[in-house]
Amino acid sequence: MSNVAAAARAVSATAQAPAASAQADAARAEHAWQTVRGMGDIQFTPVPPPPPEVPYVPPHWLQVAIDALAKVLLWINEHVFMPLGLGLAKSGQVILVLILVVGAVALAWLAWGVLAPWRQARGTRAGTATPEWAPAPQTALALLEDADALAAQGRFAEAVHLLLQRSVADIAAARPDWLAPSSTAREIAAIDALPSAAAHAFATMADEVERARYALRMPGEGEWLRARGAYAAFALQPLGAAA
Repeated sequence: MSNVAAAARAVSATAQAPAASAQADAARAEHAWQTVRGMGDIQFTPVPPPPPEVPYVPPHWLQVAIDALAKVLLWINEHVFMPLGLGLAKSGQVILVLILVVGAVALAWLAWGVLAPWRQARGTRAGTATPEWAPAPQTALALLEDADALAAQGRFAEAVHLLLQRSVADIAAARPDWLAPSSTAREIAAIDALPSAAAHAFATMADEVERARYALRMPGEGEWLRARGAYAAFALQPLGAAA
């Protein structure tokens, strides 16, 4: 019998062990939950709902003013804008033509203002370039005397070269903007602002000087007289004579 009783007690203890373990787990869980609930940085109480919104009711005087303004705007729309819109709709073509005319005038005025500096600069250039250049008559006569003295000695090449050299110096003194340090007699003869007679004289003198320098063909009396006549034709033109 003692053995049977011992076996029964063992079975009973085995059955009670899981129940005790479950109670211990529940106690630990409750303790953990109470610990979390006791923390101050976690909120567990429900958030109260927001107060109901109270609709805005304008004061009586403002409502009266708004109603009056609405009536005024309605009257303006009915008696001003609507008749004006109907009138514009009926005269749409006339309005379109007027808009095009105004636009064309505005574009023309704008173009006139934009081109004004260009026109002014062009007029200034034209005004400064139109006066023809010629050496002073006294200077031209003195140059011809010096060149004639060389020609009288048969030094026709030197005489032509003297005419050309002095003429270039005269232009450099009177119109320095026409020349560059490397300008040749041919280039000077091609200057647009140079009078045609002066251009012909430069071309003639340059032709004889180039022949003497590069072709080694010295000018004779005929070539000298041709160069001299071309120079005198423009240099002595103010005197109305050709020396």
